[in-house]
Amino acid sequence: MALNNFADRLIEAIEDKKNPAIVGLDPDFSKIPGLLKKKHSTKHGKTFEAVALTTFDFNSQIIEAVKKIVPAVKLQAAFYEQYGWWGVWAMEETAKAAAAAKLVVLIDGKRNDIGNTSQAYADGFLGKVDVFGEKKRSFDADALTVNAYLGSDSVMPFTKVCKEDGSGIFVLVKTSNPSSSELQDLEVNGKKVYEIMAENVNKWGQEVIGERGYSSVGAVVGATFPEQAKALRKLMPKAIFLVPGYGAQGGGADDVVPCFNEDGRGAIVNSSRGIIFAYQNKGNDEKFALFAKEAAEQMKEDLNASLKKAGIHL
Repeated sequence: MALNNFADRLIEAIEDKKNPAIVGLDPDFSKIPGLLKKKHSTKHGKTFEAVALTTFDFNSQIIEAVKKIVPAVKLQAAFYEQYGWWGVWAMEETAKAAAAAKLVVLIDGKRNDIGNTSQAYADGFLGKVDVFGEKKRSFDADALTVNAYLGSDSVMPFTKVCKEDGSGIFVLVKTSNPSSSELQDLEVNGKKVYEIMAENVNKWGQEVIGERGYSSVGAVVGATFPEQAKALRKLMPKAIFLVPGYGAQGGGADDVVPCFNEDGRGAIVNSSRGIIFAYQNKGNDEKFALFAKEAAEQMKEDLNASLKKAGIHL
């Protein structure tokens, strides 16, 4: 990964593909086509190794299918880590494959802690780690999702790595799940908790603003809350929004428009199940990658149409 600004790289990739949509590689093993499972379990048995090889095979074909359409992919760490060492191997190899395909790589791990533990997360996912006195990268990741509930001192190690290694983070601000309001919508001194977090994101990102005017400290803002997104866009004018909740969670193309600035920048919209498992609605698992490609193209068209209708052009 080149040592430049993450936000600049991401915007360049979006402009190159003329597409703010990204694909979530959330390989729920129960939904991966049976033909791939049979291929690897026949050779390696019903083992964790076979699961990992099946997962990587599936991801590789999805990446090949969408690499000319989308600017980035997002790997949800839980779907890999649940399988232990072999699962982490599949995540690492998937990240390498995506990077080799010239895609921006996000890992959705929602990491955070305090002190040197937070630094270890930052170095491990985004920076470099000590290997017998030499500094080496563990993952081919450009950005990581971060839960900032522990406060500023837990975020500083991540912003430090963003500055030094050209990485990026997306801080949870207003998440797409229905019960997010139980905490995030509470009021403190006349402000919603998510508004206070937005103000912090705006502050944390000041030192890593790129040439294109956007910060490498972004925000997770769900597609399922368009009115809140409109207010958050004003509070975080220089932050790029990572927008989950599109498609399977109920958010539509029109719902994500408030996440964008008038310049057509400022947001990437994630779809996972709706793209990678699109084959399930077609009745043909042999063409799963083709159907994923078609779904990615349709999402691109839908988003651009909604943005254009709102007077926003990429």
